Amino acid sequence: MSEAQLSRSGVDRAAILLLALGEQDAAQVLKHLGAKDVQRVGAAMAQLSSVTREEVSTVLTTFSSNVEQQTSFGVGTDDYIRKVLNEALGADKAGGVIDRILRGRSGRGLEALKWMESKAVGDILRNEHPQIISIVLSYLDSDQAAEILTQLPEAMRADILMRVATLDGVHPTALNELDEVLEKQFSGNGAGKSAGGFGGPKAAAEILNLVGASHEGMIMAQIAKVDEALSQKLQDLMFVFEDLAEVDDRGMQELLREVPGDKLILALKAADETLKQKIFKNMSERAGQMMKDDLEAKGPVRLSEVEAAQKEILTTAKRMSDEGRLALGGKGGEEYV
Repeated sequence: MSEAQLSRSGVDRAAILLLALGEQDAAQVLKHLGAKDVQRVGAAMAQLSSVTREEVSTVLTTFSSNVEQQTSFGVGTDDYIRKVLNEALGADKAGGVIDRILRGRSGRGLEALKWMESKAVGDILRNEHPQIISIVLSYLDSDQAAEILTQLPEAMRADILMRVATLDGVHPTALNELDEVLEKQFSGNGAGKSAGGFGGPKAAAEILNLVGASHEGMIMAQIAKVDEALSQKLQDLMFVFEDLAEVDDRGMQELLREVPGDKLILALKAADETLKQKIFKNMSERAGQMMKDDLEAKGPVRLSEVEAAQKEILTTAKRMSDEGRLALGGKGGEEYV
C-alpha cells in the first residue's frame, strides 16, 4: 500500500472511489449502504480536498486488484458475499445485510428509523410502552440509540436500559408486527439485526457508553437501586473515554489517524493526565507539542461539547475494534492472549 493511500482513512478512500465512479454509478453503490454508512461516506465526500491524481490512481488500482483476486462468478457466490460484507462492515453489521440478501428477510419499517433525526424518533417513541422502545433501541446502532434515549423522559431511561439488557431476542412474529406498524408511517429498504440477534447486557452497555457522562451516572444509579447485579454487569462491560489509555501504541496510532485534530483537542479538555500522555507519546514530537500548545490556548468550552467529542472518538474506536484494527482494553475490553 502506497504512502498516499496510507494517509487517508478507509472512509476517505471509499469517498474517493465513489467520486471517481461518477454520479450515476456512485448513486447505485450508495443504494446498497445503510443509513450510517451513507452519512459517513457522504460527509467524507463533502469534506475531501487536495486529492492528488496519485491517490485516485492508488485507490482505483487497489479496488480493482481486490475484486480480481476475490470475485468468483458462479462459484461459491454466497461465500463471496459473506466474505466481502464481513470485511466491509464488520461481522455484527454484515449479519443483517446478509440475511436480507441471502434469506430475503426485511426490516423496512424499523430500518426507516435509521434515516431520521434522533429527536424525531424520540418524539415518536415517548408514548410507546417501554418494552417496545427497548426493542427499537436494540435494533438501532448504539450511537443512534444513545441519542434517542437522551430525548426520552428521564424517568423512563433506566427502565428502558434494563429491558434492553434483559432482552433475549424477539419472536419473529412480534418483530414483523412491529415492523408492519412502522411501515405504515415510514418508507425504506434494507434490513438490520435478525429477530434473535439483538438486546442483552452488551447492547445496553454500548448505549450507556455513548449517552454522555451526566446521563450515564443518573441511569446507572437508578438501575443499581432496582438490580445491583445487573448494574455491576453493565459497569463491567462498559468502555469509557479514559479507558483508551489501555489501547496499545499501534492501536492508538491507528486511532489518531482517524480522529480530526479539533475533536481531539475538545475531548482532551476533560481527559486525565494518563490518557493525555498516552496520546502525546503516540504522536510525533512536533505534532505532540502543537497539540499541547493548542490545548493550553483553548479557552473554556461547554461540557456538552467535550462529551460529544469524546463520544465521537469512542464510536470511532469501537468501529475500529469491530474491524479488528485495534483492541480495546479497560472495562468491557476482550482479553487477548
